[in-house]
Amino acid sequence: MPEPRARERILARLRAAPREIPPRPEAEARPPAAPGPETAAALEAALTAMRAEVHRLPGGRWAAELRERLAGRGLSELLYFPGSPWAVELEEAWTPAAQDSPRLVAWEGAVEDFRGRLFSAAAGITAAAAAAADPGVLLLRPGPEEPRLLSLVPPVHVVLVPAERIYPTFEDALADGSFAPPLAANLVLVSGPSKTADIELTLAFGVHGPRELLVFILA
Repeated sequence: MPEPRARERILARLRAAPREIPPRPEAEARPPAAPGPETAAALEAALTAMRAEVHRLPGGRWAAELRERLAGRGLSELLYFPGSPWAVELEEAWTPAAQDSPRLVAWEGAVEDFRGRLFSAAAGITAAAAAAADPGVLLLRPGPEEPRLLSLVPPVHVVLVPAERIYPTFEDALADGSFAPPLAANLVLVSGPSKTADIELTLAFGVHGPRELLVFILA
């Protein structure tokens, strides 16, 4: 405990300190850097370093390619939300059904009613609203068309990323008009399969979420 005189000096300084916090200077507004071919390559490298499986292909081929990639993996079901903009392409690629591909299952009803089916699904698919090549992160904006649990619960997470939505940096991605304030409370950032580390900094994957991440960059 400080000596009486030292304590008085400390209290005097605290009393004399300014009561108001000075305003922060306004950041200089600038347009986000435009996406380009190099951003897709940088995002692929960053995600691959974090043990994600990344594929770049034309947008019209992603659903058929996904079915081929999932075939033979022993996955029982692929969970999707039928209200998603890309749901029709997915359904068409899964017609007719095949024994070596996971069964396509549509999310139905409220979370409470669908909980059992959700936690038994082997894989789930969502789309990214944007991505940042540096530091290598996908930005998911869950909502009525894509519930957040689709990306958090199934052991295998599939993400679709339009190449034109891949920005050089995280700041550039957020500066895009679709992320104008106020930001959604459920913005989800994905940088690879789920991972955690113990007190000795030993990194483990797939402990508290998806153990596999498949990313399809759509050109």
